[in-house]
Amino acid sequence: MKNLILIRHAKSSWDFPLSDIDRPLSQRGINDAFLISSKVTKLLPNKFVVWSSIAKRTQETCYIFAQNLLIPIENIIFRKDLYTFDYKDLYDKIRLCDNRFENIILFGHNDAITNFVNKFGNQYIDNVPTSGVVQIEFENDDWLNIKKGKVKNVLFPKLIRSKIKNESIH
Repeated sequence: MKNLILIRHAKSSWDFPLSDIDRPLSQRGINDAFLISSKVTKLLPNKFVVWSSIAKRTQETCYIFAQNLLIPIENIIFRKDLYTFDYKDLYDKIRLCDNRFENIILFGHNDAITNFVNKFGNQYIDNVPTSGVVQIEFENDDWLNIKKGKVKNVLFPKLIRSKIKNESIH
């Protein structure tokens, strides 16, 4: 069985005239990354490989998660080829993962993540928001052969914030 945890980078800042790949996180993005990373622990398997796009906003998101989840930075694989917005490119990269890894945590970009989830998951998601996490389980033992999987968990900042707000009212 293969397990994929897709994490869309947190909200980026448009405050400075930078190239897309160099945009940092906004304050809201930083806050959401801390919020979600504090709630994602129960979704994580014991062993996993962590991949991240090289875009600044994606790396910063990954660092926040790594800090909260005690993932050593040296264990993260930053990949230029994950700076993609196309789900087919993402699929091609995932399929080439070494089969000794049962679990991948992947930090990436939209539209690749939302379209990947809708193509290979069993649940339609209109949009995976920034800092959103979607876990998909595949019923086979070879990344090369992954087809349709089952969405096991979804964790979005807006849902967490509304849950916290409702709990504080009651």
